[in-house]
Amino acid sequence: VIANVDCATGEGPLWHPEERCLYWVDIPNGHLYRYDPVAAAHELVFSGPPIGGFTLQEDGSLLLFMAKGAVGVWRKGQALEMVLDEIPALRETRFNDVIADPAGRVFCGSMPRPGGPAQLYRLDPDGGLALILDDVGLSNGMGFTPDRRGMYYTDTRKQTITLFDYDEASGALTNPRVFDEVPADEGHPDGMTVDAAGNVWSARWDGHCLVQYTPEGEIVRRVEFPVPKVSCVTFGGDDFTDMYVTTASVGNRAQEGPLAGSLFHLNLGVKGVPEFRSRIA
Repeated sequence: VIANVDCATGEGPLWHPEERCLYWVDIPNGHLYRYDPVAAAHELVFSGPPIGGFTLQEDGSLLLFMAKGAVGVWRKGQALEMVLDEIPALRETRFNDVIADPAGRVFCGSMPRPGGPAQLYRLDPDGGLALILDDVGLSNGMGFTPDRRGMYYTDTRKQTITLFDYDEASGALTNPRVFDEVPADEGHPDGMTVDAAGNVWSARWDGHCLVQYTPEGEIVRRVEFPVPKVSCVTFGGDDFTDMYVTTASVGNRAQEGPLAGSLFHLNLGVKGVPEFRSRIA
């Protein structure tokens, strides 16, 4: 444990190479945290509406995806600069997990709407918004294959990780096939990342673990955690072998455990890659 913070839903860890620090969020509390591994210290740097995820912009700012479909640029010490005030379809819900693609677009998913499914959108650099999927249980972790020709997509409620063909030129997703269907008694697939060798690392909500898959979908390792709700993982550090893992307490450490909601660190000698940066105007 490197940051013993009682995050109701710790999520979205992302390494900032220039700052050599890690950012992550506590979604429902609208908290953005920053961890400095040199100082071995963390701080709360922003508090606002619920933040479902964020990307690192090309200039080093953070692009926050929030409640009601709002999107804003955050720079330390400055007011939030809004890109989108809302998405009408998301007025009664929020974003959940986002990822920048190689061209600077952002795939941004949502939680379910009252009486309706969750969705997956794509926000383009010019501000254009496209609805990609409209029959989602709960939109979650995404990642790209090393050749940039495939994108993984997690639907937590459907217990599936799907692999799409991805077209970098257009941002189109086609030819979906199930990469894995997770048995319900093994937890729910949540946030994920892809390492330099193309292995998939999937966090397990209520599964106490991270799961490592080969590119062919074979499970080769489980890393157990002392808390049930493991929510997301990313690679960072100067050589991208440091793994940072978020967890959730859902506001109930008495039930979830004294370390629930904390930020964890491990190093298994596995090398990751920097995440792509968004280029949203």
